[in-house]
Amino acid sequence: MKERNPTDWQGEAMQNRIRKRYASERRFKAIGLGAVVLSVSFLAFLLIVMVGNGLRGFTQTELPVEIDFPAMTGGASASQFEGQNAIANVQTLGVQDIVNTSVQIQYDDNGTDLFSDGGWQTVKMKILNNPEIVETKAIIHLPVESDIDVAYKGKGNPFAEKKVAELGDKLSTGFNWNFLSNSDATDPMQVGIWGALKGSLITMFITLIIAFPIGVLSALYLEEYAPKNRFTDLIEVSINNLAAVPSIIFGLLGLAVFLNLFGLPRSAALVGGLTLALMTMPVIVISGRNAVKAVPPSIREAALGIGASKMQVVFHHVLPLALPGILTGTIIGMARALGETAPLLMIGMRAFIATPPSGIVEPATVLPVQIYLWSDEVNRGFVEKTSAAIIILLLFLLTMNALAIYLRNRFETRW
Repeated sequence: MKERNPTDWQGEAMQNRIRKRYASERRFKAIGLGAVVLSVSFLAFLLIVMVGNGLRGFTQTELPVEIDFPAMTGGASASQFEGQNAIANVQTLGVQDIVNTSVQIQYDDNGTDLFSDGGWQTVKMKILNNPEIVETKAIIHLPVESDIDVAYKGKGNPFAEKKVAELGDKLSTGFNWNFLSNSDATDPMQVGIWGALKGSLITMFITLIIAFPIGVLSALYLEEYAPKNRFTDLIEVSINNLAAVPSIIFGLLGLAVFLNLFGLPRSAALVGGLTLALMTMPVIVISGRNAVKAVPPSIREAALGIGASKMQVVFHHVLPLALPGILTGTIIGMARALGETAPLLMIGMRAFIATPPSGIVEPATVLPVQIYLWSDEVNRGFVEKTSAAIIILLLFLLTMNALAIYLRNRFETRW
């Protein structure tokens, strides 16, 4: 038998192999670092573009208008616009005509073309918030029309840029409160995100109260009670396949079942929540099963050893310990549902919604669909509003992910 010699670590052949090994490791580190830098670069580019365009959506260009309320209203009293009849009295005041007349006095007969069609709503809100203004002569800054607004911010057409040059120092920039308080509109200077945001909140709430309990109970049954046979294996495979089904398929299912079969109202948050619950449920079941499976068997054995029933073992010991993983998976699934557009388009949640929904069966829209609709508008004023809405959506998603991290750390138990 041939005698084996000890490895010659100082030999030339061994040194060459060691150098190749170290060189391979350095290349792998460089490739990995390059991949991380590339990913961060793409993310930074996305954020810079979105924030750069979106921040302009939170501001609006304004022009001052002097309104002589006593002369225009014939001496209206502030007490008329206080109490329960305030809104009705403002409606009969003719605020739009008052604003148009004041604009024509100050900016000539074509002056109304400089302002947003809904700019008079600003004066209406000021009267409701401060009725004493109707007894004075006040200067109110009103939003200009969309083309002038875009040109003042640096990206307008030549005609609008000429108008900006003529107006000069009269133009100013203020925070666009309408964007946070209004709903959809045809004028980009009057559009707001509140209607879509409220619709998203209602839709996500319906999704959560349906998908979470059913998903968690399904996970507990499959992991703790279901017998291991071909039928349960088929169920497990089906759930795994459902988690990978394209979202538009769930939209078609919602259209066929909830709208055509059950006759639920089209474009309602209830239908949207039910459709997204079908899509989110498999994700919750899979994450729930993994979380339950991760609980050590010794926990179950110890509980059974001191006389606990199977039900007590599951709900008093296993479920609390698995809750961090279940909640994390649930929030991630909900975040995915929040960003979905295709299934909601299939059930008609792309309608023009000018009033925020006040119930689950009223017409509603959601943030992703609102972003999609604005991105399809030809008016350049909607471009920055689309980016601003994307910022709101990203903040919503970041909030949900932060909640997932908090819940995981809050309920996590080490053993």
